[in-house]
Amino acid sequence: MQKRFLQFSLASLLAAASFSSYAVDSFSGEFASGNKSQFVRAGLQWNWDQQWLKSDSSFVGGYWDATLTQWRNNAYNGVNGDTQNITDIGFTPVFRWQQNNRKGLYGEAAVGVHLFSHVYNNNGRRFSTAFQFGDHLGVGYVFNNGLDLGLKVQHFSNGAIKRPNPGANVAVVRVAYPF
Repeated sequence: MQKRFLQFSLASLLAAASFSSYAVDSFSGEFASGNKSQFVRAGLQWNWDQQWLKSDSSFVGGYWDATLTQWRNNAYNGVNGDTQNITDIGFTPVFRWQQNNRKGLYGEAAVGVHLFSHVYNNNGRRFSTAFQFGDHLGVGYVFNNGLDLGLKVQHFSNGAIKRPNPGANVAVVRVAYPF
């Protein structure tokens, strides 16, 4: 079952990347930890080419983020040492305040959708659905060569679609690079 979900997830990411009339601009890798969980994530991004709240030096823009994540939970069913592996496919619109040249410091915020291969059940937090919203707040820095290093706090919950809805939080380190 998980192998088929992973194949479907990879195909969906590739379809999302080619579905837009905009070309994929960058790729990213992320590592996260929190609530006795860790994950690694790979993503593809493409810019919106929109600018809002433009000033002499900055604007609010954004990008689409299509991701594939592999979770490892280390307190499955609330038992320390018991593990649960989950694959997650996500799609997120991300708003970013940034400099006009897209270099230097930035701040971002987002709310996206995620489909988990299994219902998350770790460290006393059992979700009721495999469908989750993932929102985040982040800061980062884009170097002159385009390397993007970021740090964000991400929260997952189903938005009270079904109870229980305890949610889970993770701290995320992100590295991205443009094509």
